[in-house]
Amino acid sequence: MPGNKMGMRGGLILVKGNAGARVGDHLRRGMILIEGSVGDYCGSRMIAGTIAVMGQTGRFLGYAMRRGTLLLWQQPELSASFNDCGSHTLAFLPMVFDSLAHLDSRFAHAGESFNRVQRYAGDMAEIGRGEVLVKR
Repeated sequence: MPGNKMGMRGGLILVKGNAGARVGDHLRRGMILIEGSVGDYCGSRMIAGTIAVMGQTGRFLGYAMRRGTLLLWQQPELSASFNDCGSHTLAFLPMVFDSLAHLDSRFAHAGESFNRVQRYAGDMAEIGRGEVLVKR
């Protein structure tokens, strides 16, 4: 049986390659950074926190997501329960990436190119307070 039913409740996880299915399932707080791709159900049943993925995402991204943020470098296939909120320049993104500057990772320099996003709100089948931010 994988993981704790209560999910991750803080901290930072850095994956320098690919990750499998259900990354961030029940995530409550904290940050998961993935330099590669992820499998199906990334961010499923997410309650809060942040997941950043530089590679491709599998199917059912953000399934039953309540709150939290998914930062993506590639356009995902989203379900109909996510609403397109348009293109935005968000002031908090440079601060997020500045906080990662100490890492031995591609995320340490990501803020230079990740300044404008396409925002999607969802999962509207849940409370709809989650967001998917896709680099433009």
